[in-house]
Amino acid sequence: MIPYLFRKLVYGLAVMLGVVVVVFFLFNILPVDPARMTQGQRADVQSLQAVRKEFGLDKPVPVQFAYYLNDLSPLGIHLNTVDEQQRYGYVKLFPVSKSKVLALKWPYLRRSYQTRKDVASLLMEVIPNTLVLAAAAMIFAIIIGVFLGVASAVHKDTWIDKLALSFSTLGISAPSFFAGIIIAWIFGFVLSNYTHLNMSGSLYSYDPFKGEVITLKNLVLPVITLGLRPLAIIVQLTRNAMLDVLGQDYIRTAKAKGLSNRTIIYRHALKNAMNPVITAIANWFASLLAGSFFVEYIFGYNGLGKATVDALEMSDFPVVMGSILFIAFIFVVISILVDVIYVWIDPRVKLS
Repeated sequence: MIPYLFRKLVYGLAVMLGVVVVVFFLFNILPVDPARMTQGQRADVQSLQAVRKEFGLDKPVPVQFAYYLNDLSPLGIHLNTVDEQQRYGYVKLFPVSKSKVLALKWPYLRRSYQTRKDVASLLMEVIPNTLVLAAAAMIFAIIIGVFLGVASAVHKDTWIDKLALSFSTLGISAPSFFAGIIIAWIFGFVLSNYTHLNMSGSLYSYDPFKGEVITLKNLVLPVITLGLRPLAIIVQLTRNAMLDVLGQDYIRTAKAKGLSNRTIIYRHALKNAMNPVITAIANWFASLLAGSFFVEYIFGYNGLGKATVDALEMSDFPVVMGSILFIAFIFVVISILVDVIYVWIDPRVKLS
C-alpha cells in the first residue's frame, strides 16, 4: 500500500506541475494588459509601470514563471526580511546567502490585481459556498440515482425501466448551461408564485433586521441543475451493475435459500454493485466543482465559479489561476482516495 501511495503522490505532483505550467503560460500569452485593466484606459505611463513593477509583470516571462514556482512551492527561497516573512508566513530553515533563506511555507497564490488582497483569502470566502452546493448536488444525485437505478434493474423491461432510462438519457444529453437557463426560467420566473424560488440568489443573504442569514431555498435550483448529469449517469451505472450482480450464482443461491427480495437486493446485490458507482461519485464530485462555474454564474450564486468568472472578466489572473489550481488539487486528492476506498469496499481489488 505505501509504495503504491508514494507512486500516486509522485504522479499527483507531476499533474499539478503540468497544470501550473499550462495555466501560467496560457494567461501570459493572452493579449491583455492586467495593469491597464487595473488602472483604466486613461491611466498614465508612470501608473502602469508602477503596477507592473508591483506585481512583477515588468520581468521576462521565464523569470516570472520561476518566481511563481517559488511562491507555490512549500520549500522556497525568500528574502530574510520582516515584510517577506509576514507576506509568506514562512518558517526559516537555513540561510542560503546573506539576505536569503530556505523557508517552509504554505503555497502562496499571490495577490489579486483588483483588490490587492491575498488570493487564498478571497478563495476561502467563496469555496465553502461551492462545497455546500457540490455536496448537496452529489447527495441529491446519489439518492435519486441509486434508487432509480435499482428500480430499473429490478423491473427490467417494464415501464419503470423505460421511464428511468429515458430520464437518464435526457439528463446526460442536456448541457448544464442550457438546463440551468431552462430550470431558472421555468421554476424561478414562470412558476415563481407557486415554487417561491428565485432565479438568482446565494446561500447567504442579508436581512436588515437579522443580519446575514442562510437562505436554503436558493440552493434548490442550482442543486438540481448541477446534480442532473451525475444523477443520470448514476442511474445507468447502478442499473448495469445491478443486472450483472443479480445474474451471479450466489444471488441464485440466496433465492434458493428463501431470502426475501429486499434482503437479496439491499444486503447482497447492491453492496457488490457499488464499485463503478463509487468511481462515478468520486470523479463527479471533483467535476461538480468545475461544473459549478457556469451554474453559479447563471443563478448568481456567490461561490468559487462566479468569483472565477468575475475575475476572468477583469483579467484578474492570480484569482483565476488560484481557483484552477484548487480544482486540480481536488481532482488529484480524490483520485488517490478512490483507490483506497476500493480496497475497503472490495478486498478482491489489488493495488498494483
